[in-house]
Amino acid sequence: MEKTPRGTSVGVDDPYSFVGVCDYLTGEGKCRYAYDHYQHDPEFARERAHADYACFVVDPESEQGDAAGSCTGCSGADADPEWADCPHFRSRNHDHECVRCGLEERRMGQSDERPLLEEHHLSYASDGRTLSHEITVYLCRWCHAKVHSSWARITDDVAPDPEAIGAREGRRDRELEELGFQTAAERTDRE
Repeated sequence: MEKTPRGTSVGVDDPYSFVGVCDYLTGEGKCRYAYDHYQHDPEFARERAHADYACFVVDPESEQGDAAGSCTGCSGADADPEWADCPHFRSRNHDHECVRCGLEERRMGQSDERPLLEEHHLSYASDGRTLSHEITVYLCRWCHAKVHSSWARITDDVAPDPEAIGAREGRRDRELEELGFQTAAERTDRE
């Protein structure tokens, strides 16, 4: 199982099994990283510009005669390039729901309360210094603690912790209370 630099578990064997598409991929299959962040990796950006910014994972034909996935900054040179082959791949989960137990986030506006969900990183630098691909998902605080402090896995089929349900329902009740209508007479009677 993958580990953090401190040696705690991240709860998965293969972080890439939890990704959909790269965050930098546009709807047309173009690499937005090469266009927006040219200065970070000019060689990669030049190659993508030469291929009209086509993502080499989505469109292996974009290499224009080279072997598919053979861009200079890319780690793979196989016929079917994968997300792991791109040096600038990033995938962050945008669903505000725990990927392990399904608990949904309930944010309280204008509140300092700790969120129910936390970002959980699935990939870390192998040598502790070199940046790896950013792959993150959301876990509720309770699942997050279990994954990092035990052998719990993200793929476990579990229900939300009773404490988590209580915290979510408490927030929901306060939310509904805020939406309730009170006449001026009712408000003055309370004070």
